[in-house]
Amino acid sequence: MSLHDLLGPLLHPAFTLGSTPTSWGEVLGFVTGAVNVWLVVRQHIANWPVGIANVVLLGLIFVDGGLYADAGLQGVYVVLQVWGWWQWLYGGRGRTELLTRRTSRAEWVGLAVAGVAATALLTWMLSAWTDSTVPFWDALTTTISLAATYGQSRKLLESWWLWIAADLIYIPLYSYKHLYLTSVLYVLFLALCVAGLVAWRREWATRQTATPVPAAT
Repeated sequence: MSLHDLLGPLLHPAFTLGSTPTSWGEVLGFVTGAVNVWLVVRQHIANWPVGIANVVLLGLIFVDGGLYADAGLQGVYVVLQVWGWWQWLYGGRGRTELLTRRTSRAEWVGLAVAGVAATALLTWMLSAWTDSTVPFWDALTTTISLAATYGQSRKLLESWWLWIAADLIYIPLYSYKHLYLTSVLYVLFLALCVAGLVAWRREWATRQTATPVPAAT
């Protein structure tokens, strides 16, 4: 049984952009993705269940489009979404609601080392074991997105910079793979990420002025 047989209606064209069909899965991924990021900007806990729906839809789209690392990333995202959901509710001091904070030097070092290693490993795996036409870029965006998701789960202010960097690569990458609606979605994501950075920074700065807290170590 083929992938199209398994996915059925989700891969059926909803409309055509130019000469390229856009599937219902991509349309639903667009909607849930936009709502998800908007909820993250507002620090609303509902972003996590909406995000789970979004990554499942995008995973199906990416498998069909040959973006295998991105497809596998969506499966990891499901686990991270559940973890992030718990973290936002109980990840603060004394299992209280988590608050925004800056990324520590140790966290940056850890993310950088893990990112370089993961990108190299994924690039090799995609080149050796799949028919991916963009192994490095697929691996790089996967790695940056994982780091950004970790930061988002811990409410690290700089996670927005990582999302912005990933989106700047995703936009032309998805266009190159003829996922035009998804590419447009990531333009919207980019704008929302900038808004999220501003909103989270403002909230963090206000809280620091009101009740200074020790820097993360």
